[in-house]
Amino acid sequence: MTNQGTGTEKSGMLTGMFTDKESSESAYKSLRDRGYSDDEISVLMSDDTRKNYYGDGDTDSELGSKAAEGATTGGAIGGTLGAIIAGIAAIGTNLVLPGIGLVVWGPLAAALAGLGAGGLTGGLVGALIGAGIPEDRAKEYEAGIKSGGTVLGVKPRTTEDGDFFENDWTTNHRGQNVYR
Repeated sequence: MTNQGTGTEKSGMLTGMFTDKESSESAYKSLRDRGYSDDEISVLMSDDTRKNYYGDGDTDSELGSKAAEGATTGGAIGGTLGAIIAGIAAIGTNLVLPGIGLVVWGPLAAALAGLGAGGLTGGLVGALIGAGIPEDRAKEYEAGIKSGGTVLGVKPRTTEDGDFFENDWTTNHRGQNVYR
């Protein structure tokens, strides 16, 4: 499903849900192949999905390396929201939210960190809305993440890039709920 959106989205991001490791890996690689850096790509998945797909040390792929990096930083900051917020400077653009079981890296991690502990108490949907994802989309992504999916997000540099990724993700990488 592809939707241009209503223009009311706060984030300006292109986002999509990928239901398995292969599709999320290939979509992530597509972003990297087009010149997007890790710092421009947001990835959201449950901690259970991260463990299932990548364990604590799968570095055979770019996405696996980022997931393993997220596991390391998550273990270092402990299990409370206060510790996560206090340790945000130490973890850069990786964020593990144990209370809601979410692993995030990229620009959305910084947006979530900026919300502080109060902004993260609304659960996964609240965290996604706080990061600028519209509520209806956040609810779709919550269901997908809880079912083992991975959400990728990127702010396209150009309209051409946005068109390319929107088509590429749905056509070549089995992307679902792709929105811009």
